[in-house]
Amino acid sequence: MSKKIKGLHHITAVSGPPQENYDFYSNTLGLRLTKKTINFDDPLTYHLYYANYNATPGSSITFFPWDHVTQGAPSAGEATAVDYAIPKNSIGYWKNRLDECGVTFDKQSRLFGFDMLPLHDNDDMLIRLVEDDRVSSLKTKGMGGVDDTHAIRGFFGTTLSLADTARTAELLAEFGWQHHKRENGIERFTSKPENNLGTMVDLKKEPDLNGRFGRGSIHHIAFRVPDDETQLEWRENLLQMGFQVTPVQNRDYFRSIYFREPGGVLFELATDIPGFTKDEPLEALGQKLKLPAWYENKREQIEAQLPALET
Repeated sequence: MSKKIKGLHHITAVSGPPQENYDFYSNTLGLRLTKKTINFDDPLTYHLYYANYNATPGSSITFFPWDHVTQGAPSAGEATAVDYAIPKNSIGYWKNRLDECGVTFDKQSRLFGFDMLPLHDNDDMLIRLVEDDRVSSLKTKGMGGVDDTHAIRGFFGTTLSLADTARTAELLAEFGWQHHKRENGIERFTSKPENNLGTMVDLKKEPDLNGRFGRGSIHHIAFRVPDDETQLEWRENLLQMGFQVTPVQNRDYFRSIYFREPGGVLFELATDIPGFTKDEPLEALGQKLKLPAWYENKREQIEAQLPALET
């Protein structure tokens, strides 16, 4: 179809206790808590969103945090890395920052011409900070003492670990993503959204990767569509391609459809509209617990049972 799917919208993962999650992503990585809400399907569980200051599409990582959840390990059929875009000449700053915060990191490396610094979050999920000069002019504010100049701008991309990459590659091509090249057994597909965020998806053939889903696992990858009309067109297209696609789900800040891509990864197509300022101004994002309308009559009960979270 003529309308292409450009860029990642958000990535959703499972974490341990919410306070530990907040301390790492806001106070260490310097992301902004942009939305404090609940899992719409499990209202006594938080759904926490972190992003750049403006919560732009392509910058939001979201978590379902649980106090008691089995530790996960990567498996074929999952996304297994979150790559963040940082401005050029920022890796040195981040090495010092992570040292000061007591966070270990792996040896700096280079892939497809981009320098990157690998580390693991507090739940052992792989994160890579990737220098990308295309995002250097994108303005944001670092939280937790992170220098604005070197702050994370949003997603660079993600890695999908798959038993076989061929059919997933075909689907990304249908989306309008371009095959870039192959390096070290990884196939890279690229997109060109207007904000240069979430532009890379790497496919890695790992048929023997046999972990388990749990704490530190990525639940799904969401791609951007601009509006409801485009989403519905893509839903019909995907149904015609033989995918089992959910009806449209209202997530308050975007609308979503979900399906399993050929390699088993849960994909979502999420609208850019209405955005995170729908129910609170930009300056106040993430400060109050926001509930969907159908849970407002249970607010007192929900607030009483959610874990404490100091932000």
